Amino acid sequence: MHTWFWQTASGLPHLRCSLLADWSHGFFGRQAWSHLPQHLTEVLEPGSQAFRLKQVHGNEVVNVTEAWSSFSHTPLIPGDGLLTKEPGQSLWVCSADCTPVLIADSQSGHVCAVHSGWRGTASQIVPKAIAHLQREGCELNNLFIALGPAISGTVYQVSMDVALQVISTLQGGQNRSTSELNHWLQSSNPPLFPDPESGKIRLDIRRVISLQLEQLGISPHQVASAPHCTYTQTNDYFSYRRDGLKQVQWSGIVSRW
Repeated sequence: MHTWFWQTASGLPHLRCSLLADWSHGFFGRQAWSHLPQHLTEVLEPGSQAFRLKQVHGNEVVNVTEAWSSFSHTPLIPGDGLLTKEPGQSLWVCSADCTPVLIADSQSGHVCAVHSGWRGTASQIVPKAIAHLQREGCELNNLFIALGPAISGTVYQVSMDVALQVISTLQGGQNRSTSELNHWLQSSNPPLFPDPESGKIRLDIRRVISLQLEQLGISPHQVASAPHCTYTQTNDYFSYRRDGLKQVQWSGIVSRW
C-alpha cells in the first residue's frame, strides 16, 4: 500500500506519495496559491528549470526536448501533458478539480506530468502519455504513476452523456448505452455512483484513469490514488465546482540529475 503524506519546505506544505519517493515532487494546495512553478521548483529542487503549458482540456502531450525552440519563444504552448528525460527539469500542471497525474520511469529517467479532467480522460490523455513514453523506450513495468488530489467520485455530479463519453474508454466499449453505465455501477470498486437527480450520475475520474491504466497492462501496484478531495476539503484545496472561481493548485515532478 502506497502512503501519502504532507511535507513542508520553505514554509509551503505539499502532498507527497511514497510511490515517487525517489523523485522530487509535490502536489501543492491552496496554501501555495500565490506561487508559480518557477518558485515551487526552487522549493522542490533548487536550480531546476520549470516547464508548464497552456492547458486546454485536450490530450496533447508535449516532449520538452522536441519542443525546446517553442518554449524559448512561447513559454505557454497549448497542451495538457509534458514529458522529459533530460536531468534537472521540473514539469508542472495546474488543477482545480481535475486530476493531476505524475509519472516516473525508474530505469530510463523519464518523468511526465498530466492534467486530466473529464474531457482529457474521455480522450485518454493518460494512456496517450504512456504511449509517448513507450515510444521513448520506456517499459510499462518500470512506470510509477501517482494520481493527485481531485474531486471525488461520490460528489462529482455529471450528465449521463458526459459519463458515457468517459466510460466508453473502458474495455473498448463504444456503444455509449445506459446498460454500459449500469454495468459499471454494479461493479466492484466502481467508477460511477448513483445520483438522486434525474439524468445525472456521479463520476470518479481517478478510478477511470486507474482502469485505463489496467487495460494497458499496468499493475495496480504501480498506481497510487490520493485519498484527498478538492471539493470537500475546503481548507486545503481550491475547487471550481464548489466556488466557481478560477483558482488553481500546482503539481510537479523533477527529473533526476
